[in-house]
Amino acid sequence: MKVIFSETSPVEKKNVKHIINNFKTEGEAFGEAARNVIRLFTINGTLVNVKSFKIPNLINQIAYRFFRKSKAQRSFEYAQHLEKLNIGTPKPIAYFEESTFLLFKSSYYVSEHLDCDLTYRELTKDLNFPNHEEILRAFTRFTYQLHEHKVLFLDHSPGNTLIKLNNGNYQFYLVDLNRMNFKSLSLEERIKNFARLTIHKEMVEVMSDEYAKCIGENKNKIFEMMWSNTQKFQEKFYRKRRLKKKFKFWKK
Repeated sequence: MKVIFSETSPVEKKNVKHIINNFKTEGEAFGEAARNVIRLFTINGTLVNVKSFKIPNLINQIAYRFFRKSKAQRSFEYAQHLEKLNIGTPKPIAYFEESTFLLFKSSYYVSEHLDCDLTYRELTKDLNFPNHEEILRAFTRFTYQLHEHKVLFLDHSPGNTLIKLNNGNYQFYLVDLNRMNFKSLSLEERIKNFARLTIHKEMVEVMSDEYAKCIGENKNKIFEMMWSNTQKFQEKFYRKRRLKKKFKFWKK
């Protein structure tokens, strides 16, 4: 088992190792386990979030063993990088990897658990949420700051931004970090980064207006780009869903 800890870990290493060794039998399940499993543990008053990544297919077991960084390692390292940039994310504690001589197996990412008031997803479900537009504009400015810091969050989707309200001093925290690029971004890349967030045109109107202000561009131009990318993503998403249904039908 490969084990890497943060130098600023708030909990003792032996206690973290214990919860990894007893992951399946201790702790409390958190969220729905479609692919990866998350469990919460309390260590000396600190609530710890442990994400167990699904064992990859055979090809990726070889790739992660010899050629690629695991999702757990990327999550840990990207969280540390975000911290250096003062971008919100739950505090990284450690990551664990289990391999055989030839194959990669289990991996875990450990962080402090962050209690939030809502995620971006709630904004997509309730357009009358209190201070909806104000929060949405603050989120857009947060995304602009990501882009200015050369952070392209590839999983910028509704469930992956946690929000604390703090009486109008909105704070945003990124989770599910294993897919990121760090580079200077073109205008097209910046706007495309909003494509997965919502299907609601009125939300896109607000975000495009605020982003246009941030970047000093024409708001109509930014809206047309953002709405076009949103529609393209939705078309691609539902096309893939239809293909999966057909595949599963013939599989049966």
